[in-house]
Amino acid sequence: MDQRLIGQILVDNTSLTQEQLDEALRVARETNEFIGQILVNMGYITERDSAICRGLQWNVPFVDLSEMQPEPEAGRLVPDSILRKFTCIPIAVENGTLKVAMADPNDIRAIDQIRLRTNFRFRVEPLIALAEDINNAITGISDTRARVAHELDSLLGEFEEGAEEVAEQHRPGELDFSDTEAVAGDPPVVKLVRMIITKAVQQRASDIHMQPEESMVRVRYRVDGVLRDAMEVPKSAQAPMIGRVKVMSGMKIDQKLAPQGGRVAMRFNGKAFDFRVSTLPGQFGEKVVMRVLDKSSVQADLSRLGFSTQTQEMFEKLILRPHGIVLATGPTGSGKSTTLYGALNRINTKDKNVITVEDPVEYELSGLTQCSVNERAGMTFSTILREMLRQDPDIIMVGEVRDTETAVIATEAALTGHLVLSTLHTNDSAGAVARLVEMGVEPYLIASALSGVLAQRLVRKICVHCKVPYAPPPEALDIAGIEVDSEESVQFFRGEGCSQCEDGYRGRIGIYELLVVDDDMRELTLKQTPSHVIREVAIERQGMVTLKGDAIAKVLQGITTLDEALTRTQTE
Repeated sequence: MDQRLIGQILVDNTSLTQEQLDEALRVARETNEFIGQILVNMGYITERDSAICRGLQWNVPFVDLSEMQPEPEAGRLVPDSILRKFTCIPIAVENGTLKVAMADPNDIRAIDQIRLRTNFRFRVEPLIALAEDINNAITGISDTRARVAHELDSLLGEFEEGAEEVAEQHRPGELDFSDTEAVAGDPPVVKLVRMIITKAVQQRASDIHMQPEESMVRVRYRVDGVLRDAMEVPKSAQAPMIGRVKVMSGMKIDQKLAPQGGRVAMRFNGKAFDFRVSTLPGQFGEKVVMRVLDKSSVQADLSRLGFSTQTQEMFEKLILRPHGIVLATGPTGSGKSTTLYGALNRINTKDKNVITVEDPVEYELSGLTQCSVNERAGMTFSTILREMLRQDPDIIMVGEVRDTETAVIATEAALTGHLVLSTLHTNDSAGAVARLVEMGVEPYLIASALSGVLAQRLVRKICVHCKVPYAPPPEALDIAGIEVDSEESVQFFRGEGCSQCEDGYRGRIGIYELLVVDDDMRELTLKQTPSHVIREVAIERQGMVTLKGDAIAKVLQGITTLDEALTRTQTE
C-alpha cells in the first residue's frame, strides 16, 4: 500500500494544484467528507481521477469499463442481486483467478460473497472501477441474460416435455441438484444442459455432441453407433451452455484455446452414470463431446455379447489358460472393452489376483484392482504395467497396447506365467501379428506369447417392434455371397421405423472373428508371413469364421439387416 496521503497522490498524478488541495482540505475539516469527493464536487478532478488515485494508494489496478466489456463467462458466475448490492462485477477469469471490478475494492464482505457464490473455485483479485460504469455493465449482463432466457423458453418447453430428471452427484465444489425445488429455480441454461443430458440418457445415446456453427449450436446424439440431430440451440446460448458443461466437469472456463478433458457423475432414475467430457477449439467456438457411460449396463456375460456357440467356446478356452496374450482388435467403438470386461467376469475367481490398467476406468468390477492412466502424474500404461508385475498378479488387463514399451512388457509378462488381456487397433485378427512386429516386438516373442486374436465390430439389431420381412435386391445378395434357391428358402427382415426406434434399429450386437495361434500360426509368425496369408491359412485350416461370415449368419438369423452387415464389414 502506498504510504502517501491521498491528497499528495492526487497532486502527483493529476492536474490538481497544492492550492486547490489546501482549499479542499479546509472544506473537509468542516464537513468530514472524503477529500476525493470534495475535489470532484469542486470540479478540480474527475471521478476517474479519484478512482485511479485511490487504486494507486491501495495498490489496486484501475479498469475502465467504458472502454472494455466484461467477459460474458465471468459476468455470469455471480447473480445480479449480489453484483448490484456490492456494486461489483467479475470481468475475466485467468489461471484460476477471478478479476472483479469494484467501486470499493476493500469491501471484504463483497469478496467473501463472490467466493461463496462461485463455490470457492477462484482466487478473487479486486480491481477498482467507476460505480456508474459498473452499474452499466451489470445492466448489460442482465439484459443479455433476459434475452437468452427468452430465446430458450420455447426451446425448453418442447425439450422438457416428458423428460425425467437427471441429478448431478454431490461433490465438493458442486451443487447437488437432486431436489425438485433446486431444479425449478435453476437458470434456463442450467435447465437446458440438464435436458440435453436427460434426453441423451432416455434415447440410449453413447455420446453427446455440442457443435458450434456460424449461426447456432447443433446438438447431436450417437445412438447405436449413428449420429442423429437432436436440437439446434440459439447462438446466444453457446457460451453459457458450454461454460456450464465445463464447470460441471471440472475444467478451466477461461481456457478456450487448448483442448481439455473432464468428468462428471450423475444419477438417472437411481442409476449411476459417468460422463467423460472433451472440448476442442474450433472455428466457431469450443466443441464439446460427452461420452455417456452407464455404470450399471456393462454386459459382463459373454453369452449376451453375440458370440456364436463355437466362437465363445474357443474364446473361453483361450482366456482360461494360465498364461499368454489374448487380444481384442477393432476400431474405436467396436465393443473391445466390453468384451474384455466379459472375459474378466468369466475368469475372475477368489483364488486369482486380477489387476487392470485403463484409460480411464469405465466400469467398476468387484473383486479386482483397477488402475487409471494419468500421464501428467507419470502414470502411463507402460509404467503402471511394470509396477503391476511386482504385485504378484495372475491376470493382467491392459486397456490398450499403444506403444513399443507396453507391447514388450505385456509380451514378457505373458512369457513369465501371466494371462494378459488387451486391445489393439487393427482391421482384422490376422493383422495383429504384423502390428506387433511394427511396434518393435520380436517375432519369436509374439509366436511364444500370443494365444489368440479376436477381431470384432458392432452391428445394429432390427427393432423387434417394427420388424417385417422383405426381399433384398439381387445385387446385395451377390455381394454378400448368399445364394437363394427360392423366396421361401431364406427369410430376410428389416425394421420399418417406429416410436421405439425411429430408423428400424434398436440396440447393437457384436460380430466376431477369432484367430487361434496354434503351431501353424507360430511358424508363419516366425517367418513374418504377410497378414493376408495368415488369414487364408486360418480360414482353410482352422475353419475361422470371418467378420463378414459372422455378420451374414446374424442376417440369416433375423438379428440384423443385410445392408447393415455389408456396411460394417465393407473393409474386408
